[in-house]
Amino acid sequence: MSLSWQVDHLVVRSGSSRNDMAEMANLDLAGTLCSLLAARERVSVMFAAAPSQQDTLALLRLEKDIDWSRVTAFHMDEYIGLNADHSARFANWLDRHLFAHLPFGRVHRIEPHRFPSPEACAADYARRLVVEPLDLVCLGVGVNGHLAFNDPPDARFEEKVTVKVVALAQDCRIQQVEDECFAKLSDVPQEAVTVTIPALLAAGSMICVVPGALKKDAVTRMLVGPVAEDCPASILRMHNQARLYLDDASTPDIFRGAA
Repeated sequence: MSLSWQVDHLVVRSGSSRNDMAEMANLDLAGTLCSLLAARERVSVMFAAAPSQQDTLALLRLEKDIDWSRVTAFHMDEYIGLNADHSARFANWLDRHLFAHLPFGRVHRIEPHRFPSPEACAADYARRLVVEPLDLVCLGVGVNGHLAFNDPPDARFEEKVTVKVVALAQDCRIQQVEDECFAKLSDVPQEAVTVTIPALLAAGSMICVVPGALKKDAVTRMLVGPVAEDCPASILRMHNQARLYLDDASTPDIFRGAA
């Protein structure tokens, strides 16, 4: 049994299982892509790279009616300091789970190792986003409520830049170990390049997928608390075309009676 409700502008749907959640999210994602491609020649989509997205992306790869040659792919953040072939790099994760499986027209990867400085990498990626503005963002939410690597207390809803270099919060780095992306905390980089919150919100549509009990507290704050920078994900409530998909484990208790 699935539940659905709305908080401010944000439409929320909760599946009875992680598979149910992924199926609902993929139906929305594939349908949105097809509608966008019917209306314009090229479409730009930004993807999050995280285990929380894996089930939905696995279903998306099976879709037969999407002309991927007209889709430009971006991703939203990347560690600084990892070797180019490191398995935890988000570009490499997306290559394994999405980019290498589909004939995208273009794929823009954040690659700090190719630039003289992380700031130069951020500026280059910002220029690419100006050339091909985002139509759709597929994202998750961190255990501290972050969007991309915009961690509290440093996340800003009115950031002036599109892409920036950030220091990762401790709880964010711990999450990377809990997600089994790194063996221990000391392996997790301390800095990253990230797309900022205003740049994410500039997309026409946002589809957010957040499974698992570890995310339940963040989702509760996102939906029940104030729209505030100490829970960056709460800003999705202000986007006119944002949808949030949860599973039973991540659904706040207060909404379990929703129809």
